[in-house]
Amino acid sequence: MFKFNGFIVGIVCGAVMLGGAGASAGDKPVAGPALFDPQRSYDLPDLAELHQIRFLTENDYPPLQFTRSDGELAGFNVELARLICEELKITCTVQPWRWDKLNEALANGAGDAIIASQKPTRDTATTQTFSEPYYLTPARFVAARDLPAGEINADTIKGKTVGVVSGSAHEAYLKAAFPGALAKIYPSQAEAETALQAHQVELLFGDGLSLSIWLAQNDGACCGFRGGPYFSSYFFGEGARIAMRRDDNILRAALNAALFRLDKDGRLAELYWKYFPVGFY
Repeated sequence: MFKFNGFIVGIVCGAVMLGGAGASAGDKPVAGPALFDPQRSYDLPDLAELHQIRFLTENDYPPLQFTRSDGELAGFNVELARLICEELKITCTVQPWRWDKLNEALANGAGDAIIASQKPTRDTATTQTFSEPYYLTPARFVAARDLPAGEINADTIKGKTVGVVSGSAHEAYLKAAFPGALAKIYPSQAEAETALQAHQVELLFGDGLSLSIWLAQNDGACCGFRGGPYFSSYFFGEGARIAMRRDDNILRAALNAALFRLDKDGRLAELYWKYFPVGFY
């Protein structure tokens, strides 16, 4: 535990993972961080009045959601929406919108739910309700492949240069949890990634999902994850959730029931590995 701006904040480094960089298809475990409250039931509500679900997303953030060369929508969120409707036995559509217009489109009735890796904010919480999270976004360390292996903790990281994005939650977390690290601040993650490749820093600390996409694009040739994932709802949000209008309680219960079943039988994990071959957990 440590203090940050007067708050007592816990460091959580997950021991249970969906997998890590370099895991082969044959030895990827399917267990992941707990997404659902074990004390709650996620029973399917009466769906008599729920005839279809019109999902809203955007189409320019692969592998989460994007438009294929044939013009069709694809990606993790798009396929998850279709799995949900398959589980609920309900017709669904997935419509692409500009990211900055999604909340407005939902409010105006252009769709029923946003599935675009959104996290609840103070502003959206006043007009929207949200499903349980369908993935969490931990922070991760990345190191060059030629850096000697070793445990990463507050002691072993002392004196090491760590690239991090200026003004980000990851910069705040790094400085609070690893005060002995020598933080090197960069304007963007792309610049921090370049610095790591050029051996201008020993480690990079940032959003695990974004880093997993970068590692997959580079086939993990230069770099790989080191240490475990760091979860903190205070710093990194409460996970990706499906957003709905605030009074859509039946839809929320239905989506939670479907997500729970997809998680329980492993289909959510299978979808995760399909789109994130370098697992960010």
